[in-house]
Amino acid sequence: MSPATIRPYGPKDLDAIKLLTVEAFDGVTFEQDVEDVLGMLHGHDWRWRKARHIDADAAANPAGIFVAEALGCVVGYVTTRVDREAGQGRILNLAVALDFREHGLGRRLIEHALEYFRREGLEYAMIETMDQNETGQHLYPACGFVEVARQVYYGRKL
Repeated sequence: MSPATIRPYGPKDLDAIKLLTVEAFDGVTFEQDVEDVLGMLHGHDWRWRKARHIDADAAANPAGIFVAEALGCVVGYVTTRVDREAGQGRILNLAVALDFREHGLGRRLIEHALEYFRREGLEYAMIETMDQNETGQHLYPACGFVEVARQVYYGRKL
């Protein structure tokens, strides 16, 4: 396996990141949970809804997206948001291609995002995960994050 390098995001990466998102988040995303309970909504499946999160991330803070690349292919990424007034950085989405998991790339992407937050003068960072995301449940504490709260979501069809 070729080592991955981490670089800034460019608009040409958007489609690859969205594809990686729907592959990596299968079974561990809120959007899929909603669909499992309420069915397909408004003619779109969970993949379409989850991919839109990446569109929103790219529109809101393209400078805070970092891409892992190996052999010319996107094999991971992390998206972030910055709230300077609150001193907070938020990691919104993180994904690593299956063949590159369990080699430290997720941790490297998180560390890259944290360094970005430090350069931006932020005071703390937040990340969240679903209860069923065992990788996130293990990785985030291993990167120094501590659980601060849990939230329960409810939904219904109209």
